[in-house]
Amino acid sequence: MLDRISLILVIIGAINWLLVGLFGFDLVAYICGGQAAVISRIVYTLVGVAGLWCISLLFREREIESDHE
Repeated sequence: MLDRISLILVIIGAINWLLVGLFGFDLVAYICGGQAAVISRIVYTLVGVAGLWCISLLFREREIESDHE
């Protein structure tokens, strides 16, 4: 469950950075009242922590799933 939440947050961060890169538009800051707003900083922090968590996905053993019907 934590992996999925982290991936969702990383995707949100990636989309935000895509918008910043292409259009100079920071969606998180727009929604939350500016880059310095407390809620924006919380979102940025959560996305950053989620990104760090997702690094662990690179080094985990993968389980092979099989469909037995």
